[in-house]
Amino acid sequence: MYRKVEDFIEDWSASAEGTLAVMKAMTNDKLDQAIVEGHNSLGWLAWHLVGAAGAFGHFAGLQIEAPSSDQPTPKDVAEIVEAYEKVMQSYKNEGPKLTDESLLEEVTGFGGPVPRGKLLRALIDHQTHHRGQMTVLLRQAGLTVPGIMGPTKEMQ
Repeated sequence: MYRKVEDFIEDWSASAEGTLAVMKAMTNDKLDQAIVEGHNSLGWLAWHLVGAAGAFGHFAGLQIEAPSSDQPTPKDVAEIVEAYEKVMQSYKNEGPKLTDESLLEEVTGFGGPVPRGKLLRALIDHQTHHRGQMTVLLRQAGLTVPGIMGPTKEMQ
């Protein structure tokens, strides 16, 4: 749980840059890559992260520019990246409006009342979880996996 706004902003910035790098490593012809037939695809996961960041922001009381959940997954990586960059910018704009005290306030989360700081921690954990899935799919698709938290095979 975040208790200091500066800690959230620092973590969000690093996490979002890593997620952006993974999204930029995708190619249009590999957006349907899935671990098994019918499971979450690379494109779906990327688009889910865009929309989920908007939903988390909404619950946290932030104005995050993101597509609604009923918008279909784009077939163009550039469109996904552009939408995610808007989300990143929205958090950069909105984050500093928070106060340390506001992180302790209860807001409505996905499962009921939750401190805003805990909800924002869940945003980053959720993103990290799906970003990890995406790196596996990048590897399966034969694409270059960017080094997010350390070097990858391509970097050695």
